[in-house]
Amino acid sequence: MKVFAHRGLSSLYPENTLEAFRKALEYEIDGIETDVQLSKDGKLVIIHDELLNRTTNGKGFVKDFTLDELKKLNANNGKEGFFEIPTLEELLDLLKDYDITINLELKTSVFEYPGIEKKVYEEIKKFHLEKRVIISSFNHYSLLRFKEIDPTIKLGVLTADRLIDAEEYVKKHGFDCFHPMFMYCNKTNVRKAHELGLEVNVWTVDLKVAYDLLKEANVDTIMTNCCNVFAKKKE
Repeated sequence: MKVFAHRGLSSLYPENTLEAFRKALEYEIDGIETDVQLSKDGKLVIIHDELLNRTTNGKGFVKDFTLDELKKLNANNGKEGFFEIPTLEELLDLLKDYDITINLELKTSVFEYPGIEKKVYEEIKKFHLEKRVIISSFNHYSLLRFKEIDPTIKLGVLTADRLIDAEEYVKKHGFDCFHPMFMYCNKTNVRKAHELGLEVNVWTVDLKVAYDLLKEANVDTIMTNCCNVFAKKKE
């Protein structure tokens, strides 16, 4: 079972900052999971919430600030020190030489961010990372738009619901991965997804008991805030 660092090593460092990603890379992880939004001036930025209030000293929606304005905010999430909101370009430049998967979640379920799919794809192409990315979203129309841009990119359907026949839904629309909340996974639906040729990558797993149950269920990947717990430190 693979381990993806969810927003970096976010249990110890401010989530979705370059420091959290650098610290995650000190462990034998299989991937990084992060979130992409658009600034007011159309720049791709790494931040989870549509609102700045929780993780930064700013207030308001990400979409209403330019990149220069966002860069002046402190994304320390209550921890000590100053941490910038990274751009997608900065993150991909950091990760390009590491042999890991990069799961980019498009935060298009609240605001559509028209054109974000093409912008993200252009950044992926610039760093030649087409074979190393998974694009995921709760907005499955956004995934369809990405599929139209490049049908070879791996796509993951995010859901926080207990759905009926979710695996058939994912397969029917030509997606590659099912990304459910971890408590909705069991041996039966994981086996069903695998029979349909789908990957099952679950979020967000921070407890050992959940890790053990998911491993027994043959889940492909867990996304965790605690990669220091579930992956070995590099020597």
